[in-house]
Amino acid sequence: MTRKIFVLNGPNLNLLGTREPEIYGSKTLESISSECRALGVKKGLDLEFRQSNHEGDLVDWIQEAIGVADGIVINAGAYTHTSVAIHDALRSFDGYKIELHISNPHLREPFRHVSYVSSAVDSIVAGLGVDAYELLVDILADALDGQARKN
Repeated sequence: MTRKIFVLNGPNLNLLGTREPEIYGSKTLESISSECRALGVKKGLDLEFRQSNHEGDLVDWIQEAIGVADGIVINAGAYTHTSVAIHDALRSFDGYKIELHISNPHLREPFRHVSYVSSAVDSIVAGLGVDAYELLVDILADALDGQARKN
């Protein structure tokens, strides 16, 4: 059985590979997406990567996932620290939710220490670089398998 996962990426993540490579690495979001989708197929996951610089798009996609997707991975970028709308949309989604940060926001500027997303998700992954996206494929497959066994 294939499970649907939305991997949602917020502002400036379209610049991965060129934006501050010392923090975010040199891989592009497109290459990360390709690698993760290939791994997902092996794990029974259908990963749908999306990116927008617009908050409303992210809210719309979270709402679209309701009743369609088994899980959401969200790297909300700067909206992590500002968006009650994304928080509220995530609270409406009853599948498995993971907040992702490429860097560790607690080692950066103080305004990045607050997340409006964290209290609306099941888990948080931070500071593992872009490799975290691939690690999350394994984590999601195991988490969803565990949920299926409980039901």
